[in-house]
Amino acid sequence: MELLVATRSAGKSREIQRILAAVPGLIVKNLDEAGITFEAAEDDLEPYATFEENALSKARYFFDRSGMATVADDSGIEVDALAGAPGVRSKRFAPDQGLEGQSLDDANNRHLVGRLAGVATEARAARYVCVAALLSGKDEPLLIRGEAPGVIIDEARGTGGFGYDPFMLDPEVGKTFAEMAPSEKDARSHRGKAFRQLALELRARLHGDTNGA
Repeated sequence: MELLVATRSAGKSREIQRILAAVPGLIVKNLDEAGITFEAAEDDLEPYATFEENALSKARYFFDRSGMATVADDSGIEVDALAGAPGVRSKRFAPDQGLEGQSLDDANNRHLVGRLAGVATEARAARYVCVAALLSGKDEPLLIRGEAPGVIIDEARGTGGFGYDPFMLDPEVGKTFAEMAPSEKDARSHRGKAFRQLALELRARLHGDTNGA
């Protein structure tokens, strides 16, 4: 079975492909490997108010373009002191316009830390959220949600990961998500939780086996 991982984020693609590699017989391709070139319409695939709707929107778009079984995710960070913001706007939280890649991540993190200036550490609870949407053309769309709790800190720690990872501290292990080794991040992160569950589902569909994924 071939599965398209529908994201333009290199960081997301690496994490998802690493987790799904545990499924025997599954051939995972990213958009570049599948020859799916960028189109401007992709910029308008996340207009909705929930992670579930946005993930399904992206999965449907790339399923229609590729004809392949497709998984897409929508993910972000919800901060209690900001009434759940940035939420589905996590990628475009900063007021800076026209940024991409690391420059965009840096702007988002500056904006987040700035919005929390003066907020006590104990009031900085947050959670990472990831919703994975799977479309295969044969079954009903599958939506899987994963969450990871944390606390927002003022100073970046760690050089791994991407996005908000250097500022999102997992208090249970005393590390930011950027300080975790890839295997530890996969075990604890929102995306890891969602896609490990997806791996179980795919293993069951392919082999009738729900163990070991």
